[in-house]
Amino acid sequence: MTSALPPRRLALIGAVLVFAAGAAAQEEAPSQQGKAPEAATEETSTPYDQRLIRLAEILGSVHYLRNLCLKAEEDTWRRSTQELLDKETGDEPKRRERLTAAFNRGYRTFASVYTTCTEPATLAEQRYRAEGATLASEIVARFGN
Repeated sequence: MTSALPPRRLALIGAVLVFAAGAAAQEEAPSQQGKAPEAATEETSTPYDQRLIRLAEILGSVHYLRNLCLKAEEDTWRRSTQELLDKETGDEPKRRERLTAAFNRGYRTFASVYTTCTEPATLAEQRYRAEGATLASEIVARFGN
């Protein structure tokens, strides 16, 4: 049985659909406040947190691999993750930390393996984008309403 998302969680759909469509957003991300509450009253979790953690890890991997293999630097994947974090974990610093750590883990994993763009790096990036699109679609389909 699924439950409908609270209105602030519905904002997740927009950020996730950017990934699912593979679109490269051209507009600048809004400036960030950068202030997290000093202490959250209660740590919350959602039924899709593990999926979000995996999605953040995939976004970190794709961000590294795309920049490794493209001629011009691209910031779309990091910005998508930042939007996801802002919308999904606004007042939940521990959830934000977990998702940020997952993004960084994905980035560092491939940074430790690939220092130049190779055919396997390109293939890994394509597979991770496909996995991310599937995962994003599943999150929206199952938890979007």
